[in-house]
Amino acid sequence: MRRFINLGFVAMVVAAGCMGWEPAAWAAPSEAGMTAEQFREDLAFMRRTVTQAHPDLRFSADPVALDKAMDALDGAVDAPITRDQAWQRLATLNPLFADGHLFVGFADWRAASAAHLRAGGTLFPYEVEFRGDQLYIRALLGGAGTPLEGARIVAINGMAADQVRATLLQRVHGETPSFRSNLLAQRWWYYHWKMFGTAASYRLTVARGEAMSSIETPGGKELPWLLRSEADFAQQFHFALLPDGSAKLTINSFAPDDREKFLAFTQDAFARLRQAGTGMLVIDISANGGGDDASWLDGLMPYLATTTYRTGSTYKKKVLEANVERGELPGQVVTGSITTWHAPQPGNALLFKGKTQVAIGPGTYSSAVLFANVMHDFGFGTLVGSGGAVRRTQSGGVRQFILPNSGLALWVPRFVLAPPIAVAPDTLLEPASR
Repeated sequence: MRRFINLGFVAMVVAAGCMGWEPAAWAAPSEAGMTAEQFREDLAFMRRTVTQAHPDLRFSADPVALDKAMDALDGAVDAPITRDQAWQRLATLNPLFADGHLFVGFADWRAASAAHLRAGGTLFPYEVEFRGDQLYIRALLGGAGTPLEGARIVAINGMAADQVRATLLQRVHGETPSFRSNLLAQRWWYYHWKMFGTAASYRLTVARGEAMSSIETPGGKELPWLLRSEADFAQQFHFALLPDGSAKLTINSFAPDDREKFLAFTQDAFARLRQAGTGMLVIDISANGGGDDASWLDGLMPYLATTTYRTGSTYKKKVLEANVERGELPGQVVTGSITTWHAPQPGNALLFKGKTQVAIGPGTYSSAVLFANVMHDFGFGTLVGSGGAVRRTQSGGVRQFILPNSGLALWVPRFVLAPPIAVAPDTLLEPASR
């Protein structure tokens, strides 16, 4: 996702993906072993880069706990390991970073997954979801229906599903367990591959109520639903007039492949709202992981804003390049206020004058959180859905660094942005109290 956040005189760009969701050209990585010394060099590179590039690590993490964990990893390898094995170790830092914009992972995971399947490889055969701490089958890999939909997975290849889940969650990034569980469910097939490898078939113990059974099913060969849906405009963006007289506008991303098509889509949606005389609109961003702020600033706010507004209140940033006029030097940490205000468009014939609700969920992140903040803080809409998964204060300006030996990627944010109405940095995004 690429995001441009207007910080008054400061232009900050999210490069290489807010949450590592930006596709990259892929070539089969070498699995030749890296030495223990090379692993330690990568770890030292991570420690140094996070310190030098992050504006305020204490925003999300405990630096003492991180140092302790890194010290333990420094002595954890004494023989050659593969790239995946390096990730298995380094990714245990991700929950400690406690930020969806600060983590170590695979820069090429999307393209690598597609290439793996094209080459005849397999993946975990089901799309899954969590209900509480329990793992359930949602569909076949790729989204097709299955008679096992709704069955609880008790064990995978002889390992208790609870243990598999815990092992994978120890390597997922994000600020809360709720956020990390949601992300893991979406990418279960990938994390399971990188932690446990793949197989021609998988042996599962499943349960429906009290009845348990064992099944053996071939590995999945279809493109996972996450990757399939991202390439489908209609899956990412859709609008519906509902039988109860309300309307629902689903925006699953603020990173459309075709910006003009997205802007035309939102304009058409608000034209249909006006034509139908609809008085209630739900904007569903519960699965929106972010993208470009310009998408909602240009595609939604002209139809929703009734007063001037800004995208945040204060920021803290790490300076990358010297600016003589502002007296900024590389590496300096600068704080300031957002001075750019956006004007409403009261003369817009498609300005929606009904009631607006914004549906949030554990998949709402990054630029989508900024949109929710603006809608909430300026009274343009009411937040509904489920909360408690992500902070209202968001990091951003994400940069990608490639570890020199493993080729793994480290994402580090360059700024921290408080919402329009400033709150404590750890305040979570929540729906309005009922």
